[in-house]
Amino acid sequence: MCGRYIIRQLIEAERYFDLQRASWTFSASYNVAPTDLVPIVRSVKGVREGVSVRWGLIPYFARGEPGKFSTINARIETLETAASYRGPWQRGQRCLQIASGFYEWHVDGRGRKVPYLIQLADQPFFAFASLWERSRKPDGTQLESCVLITMPGNDLMREIHNTGANPYRMPALLAREDWELWLTGNPAEARAALRQYPADRMDAHEVSPRVNTPKNNDESLTEPV
Repeated sequence: MCGRYIIRQLIEAERYFDLQRASWTFSASYNVAPTDLVPIVRSVKGVREGVSVRWGLIPYFARGEPGKFSTINARIETLETAASYRGPWQRGQRCLQIASGFYEWHVDGRGRKVPYLIQLADQPFFAFASLWERSRKPDGTQLESCVLITMPGNDLMREIHNTGANPYRMPALLAREDWELWLTGNPAEARAALRQYPADRMDAHEVSPRVNTPKNNDESLTEPV
């Protein structure tokens, strides 16, 4: 399960992701948490746009009300069949959820549960493969939200992420050359883009347990312990 991540300044990201339109307003965050508004990139009629949506998908049939269960992560194994996710999958509502790094927790040999920051060695910004959805409230207002996809971990992530309800997994991190396939490809092409990111292109280091508290949000959280 991926439950926290970081995003550096989006001005650079707008260029990096080749946006034609951006309506997001977002400053750097070093402790993005579930239910936060987060930046995504999606393709609308062939135009890449950047928008802010709620992290934690609210299905269209939920009438804008969050459910009882967590919807921040969608397992690749049930992506096409789970009630909350099969709709946006079938409608091609795929997006890039923008990040600069993410946190996972590890239980070490002394029984300590310690956080690690994982970043990509070959991308200053990267994209979680995600789905977005729009749900209409009874008063007619619409709420947009997203969910990132997870898969079995590569060698590095299986070593680090050994705790929690869903251990030994990792987010689906898209290779830069697969961004367009994920956004606009057919279902088979999009599914093929969901593959383990190579462990040798990822860096990880232990960080302060201050990250355990979402209200702690400053750049020092990313510093190695």
